[in-house]
Amino acid sequence: MDQVSDNHEIEVFFDGGCPLCAREVALLRHWDRAHKIRFIDIDQPDFDHLRLGKTRPELMDQIHGRLPDGTWLKGVEVFRRMYGATGFRGLVALSRLPGLSQLLDAGYWIFAKKRLRLTGRCAGDTCALPQPAVPVEKGP
Repeated sequence: MDQVSDNHEIEVFFDGGCPLCAREVALLRHWDRAHKIRFIDIDQPDFDHLRLGKTRPELMDQIHGRLPDGTWLKGVEVFRRMYGATGFRGLVALSRLPGLSQLLDAGYWIFAKKRLRLTGRCAGDTCALPQPAVPVEKGP
């Protein structure tokens, strides 16, 4: 399995089709001047979830991160690692306080479960993961 390489502290697998998610990633990319985070948009047609041993629905269910040693993280802990890597260690420490930590976990869980509807990506009453475009194969 591929490992995080170079000087990256974490690989982040995010839904680039989610407008709120894409905006936050753009902000974090701006703050990540030391390039400690490798961002991978799992909504891209050429993204290969099989090489990671994860299903597309599993990765789309919530944000995932992978540490250099191969350890997987998900949910709020991924945000903590990203914000810590960009210099916001004080806020990360606050986010670990009892009570606040549980509130953040619950808030993110609700957002993750409802993000398709909250970001206008549902058709009527149907809210399903969008299917990736099939990459066009190039001839010889």
